[in-house]
Amino acid sequence: MASSPTQKHFEATSRLQMKEQTIDEMYGVPENFLEIEVRNPLTHGFGRKMFTDYEIVCRCLTRFKCFTNDLRNNLTNIPAFKLKSSSVRRRYSDFEWFRDVLERESSRVNIPPLPGKVFTNRFADEVIEARREGLERFLQIVAGHPLLQTGSKVLSAFIQDPNFNRENYNY
Repeated sequence: MASSPTQKHFEATSRLQMKEQTIDEMYGVPENFLEIEVRNPLTHGFGRKMFTDYEIVCRCLTRFKCFTNDLRNNLTNIPAFKLKSSSVRRRYSDFEWFRDVLERESSRVNIPPLPGKVFTNRFADEVIEARREGLERFLQIVAGHPLLQTGSKVLSAFIQDPNFNRENYNY
């Protein structure tokens, strides 16, 4: 008696060793994860030349390795990011340029908005904190997006390179 294609498929796959996942494997911390934090806003200058910049801290962590400052120059296993840990400072105008570049680089990804421009009381603590939170949300979304991780030429440099310079990118 001839077996049906379905039965042959079942017989072929039944030889595979199926291992049930543990609760920790299903719901535990992922093997790799990316942590982006925008913090420590600093206001510089006087009068019309005043501006605020923000520290971007990036940590690419693996499940079985603890993060310490000694890992700063080690490579990460998230291919888009070259360092396990980095800290850089960026101005809001840098974020505007970065967002514009991301939109031009990837028409398939909907790039989230930045927090809006502020024209009055822009150096008030509440305004700076609201902007910091918005910039952090923005970076967490774009840095975690798989298409941007693999397709963007500026993503890792913007987030990790302390010598980042817009003029090095022809956009």
